[in-house]
Amino acid sequence: MRSTRPRPNAKFRWSCSAGSDALTSAKKPWAGRQLHFVAIGGAGMSGLALIAASLGASVTGSDRAETAYLGPVRAAGVQPVVGEHAADNVPAGGEVVYSTAIPFENPERAVARAAGGGGERHRAELLAEIARLKRLIAITGTHGKTTTTAMLAHVLAGAGLDPAYYVGGELRSTGLNAAWGDGDWIVVEADESDRSLLNFSPEIAVLTNAELDHHSTYASRLDLDNTFREFTGRADSAVVWDRPELLALAEGAGRLIPYDARSVEAGPAGTSFSWRGLEVKLGVPGLHNAVNAAGALSAAAAAGAEPAAAVAAIASFRGARRRLELLGTTPSGAAVYDDYAHHPTELAAAIAAARTLAPRRLVAVFQPHLFSRTAALARGFGQALAGADVAVVLDVYPARERAADFPAVDGRLVAAAAADYGAGKQVAWLPRMDDAHAWLGEILHRDDLVLCMGAGNVDSLGRRLVGGGDA
Repeated sequence: MRSTRPRPNAKFRWSCSAGSDALTSAKKPWAGRQLHFVAIGGAGMSGLALIAASLGASVTGSDRAETAYLGPVRAAGVQPVVGEHAADNVPAGGEVVYSTAIPFENPERAVARAAGGGGERHRAELLAEIARLKRLIAITGTHGKTTTTAMLAHVLAGAGLDPAYYVGGELRSTGLNAAWGDGDWIVVEADESDRSLLNFSPEIAVLTNAELDHHSTYASRLDLDNTFREFTGRADSAVVWDRPELLALAEGAGRLIPYDARSVEAGPAGTSFSWRGLEVKLGVPGLHNAVNAAGALSAAAAAGAEPAAAVAAIASFRGARRRLELLGTTPSGAAVYDDYAHHPTELAAAIAAARTLAPRRLVAVFQPHLFSRTAALARGFGQALAGADVAVVLDVYPARERAADFPAVDGRLVAAAAADYGAGKQVAWLPRMDDAHAWLGEILHRDDLVLCMGAGNVDSLGRRLVGGGDA
């Protein structure tokens, strides 16, 4: 077994006898630093902005549209510019932080590269810099990493360890997607989609699962597996779902900790399962969430949380934003849920979890994300949607891709597959959200459950169904 990884630099710690100057430098190690975040209203960028502000940096940012994540950013004292990206938004000498979704020619990135600018940094590089300030637990996997990360942050806080955390979705218990706790640990969601997880060398790595999803990044499943193998091989401990093909990817870690949920029972009142001889009760539905919880609990125990305290803490976990999130009820009495599912495995898991809530009828609304993913996985999407009583398919949310580059690829591919697998179940191809809203308004009844799924803006349709906004 490898030696213990060095702990964070002592200059970021303090004691009561250190004096006010030492206290200030320890609590605000980034004082005097200027950071500008492009698309600060996103789930990832807003979290980085919150932590940077907590560390003492002067933070600015811009976004083309208002988002729910900007509320906590403003509450932290940051006033983002909402509107078109422009060079004038960047303070003189500011470091510009960007994500993979922001193109090279973006004017705010361009000014950072100009002479005298503060330079530009990918968000994964900044997150890795933040992670080095504490002992790192990094969670990755094709599915479930946001929920598992959120669960782990919630559990460590409930067990008294006060972690810092960075999650790809807002914790309902705190209303935040990132925070800088005073404890030794930082819990980070590590993204495999662009290989940015390889920026981290965690003390504890968590691997939830592995399936080929990001076809523009990985040439094959072997390519993905090798990335996960490199990531877990850097860890002192690897907490891995107890499946042979996954355990094999973590053989290079100093210590291998398998996890699983045993004796799972799921129903409208919640989910329960057995973990290390203890009975765990969850307030979030679904077999997949029982497995996520087992991973979070195992990582918490590896970090020093007392198991009984961890189990007690997870009972109050109420989920993360856009993960089986109850949005409300339609005027006709149908419950509307929103989920970020955008892979066939995720769709099937979300539909199965919704079934445990015992609706009269389950109506699945799916917005495919990316033309490349739709072309590769249309049949799998259709098969998963066949698990609902009624399936509604919207057009593809393009994100960074162009329709012109993918001729003949649209949501009809998914709708046709759902009809093939559905054996007579009702399938509606409604590419425009206005049409989907009108049609759903006509067919929904009391005790139906509408499950809106996708990584795009399908949640706006769900909010419109319950009267909370426009789609």
